[in-house]
Amino acid sequence: MTTRAALIFAALALLASSGAPKRAVAQASFEVPRMAGGKPDFNGVYEWPRGLPGAATCRCSATIFDRKNFAPLLDGGEPFLEPRTGDPRHDEPRAFCMPAGFPSGMLSANAMQFAQTRDYLIILHEFQGMKRIIPLDGRPHRKGIEPSFYGDSVGHWEGDTLVVVTKNLKRWSLDDYYYTDPKEYRMHSDALTVTERISFKSRTQIRYVMTLDDPKVFKQPWSQEFEITARPEWSELGLLEYVCEENNRCPGGVCKAN
Repeated sequence: MTTRAALIFAALALLASSGAPKRAVAQASFEVPRMAGGKPDFNGVYEWPRGLPGAATCRCSATIFDRKNFAPLLDGGEPFLEPRTGDPRHDEPRAFCMPAGFPSGMLSANAMQFAQTRDYLIILHEFQGMKRIIPLDGRPHRKGIEPSFYGDSVGHWEGDTLVVVTKNLKRWSLDDYYYTDPKEYRMHSDALTVTERISFKSRTQIRYVMTLDDPKVFKQPWSQEFEITARPEWSELGLLEYVCEENNRCPGGVCKAN
């Protein structure tokens, strides 16, 4: 073996030996934060869900779903893509301070806070002052209540993954894609069920997967994965008050210059 070859061999051996411990340390350094009873502890202030790197969904915000994830549409099913009508109550009901609804509101680009106890996860979203109070005992969904913008959410645990199932939703806009293409005003039906799977992927990042099952629109359920990043530095300021009418430049859909 030449001197050059020996040096290269030694350098490669050193890199191999130094790389393995680093990977082992990185894996061992992550421990899921836990509540007193042992369940994962999601308490904290977070960014909004962001699309994964490389996804068509904008990394700056996840206000739209990536079309490549959609299941095939039903033949003759309930309309999914509605044209904008020119009526702002239909085209952008938030111009009248109507709720964004779920799942759309969960994806808006505003801070949110998770407040967790043994029995409940409360998600407080800065956007529109949205709040979700989610029991964690896997109880049956409530019967005889009217469909609502944010539906009826119930959670249960599957190991270290929190699974939240939301039913009983109004028919409403699915996401904000109509700002990208006004011909694609996406509407989910009142049969939509959304399943969220929430788990830690690192000490500061949550793996957040939404599965949408809308049997009036799609032939089968489909899913999209997002990332939620902890922002403990936002805790001191906290969530800001969101009052639609105080900052509404387009009341009734009529926009003003200032």
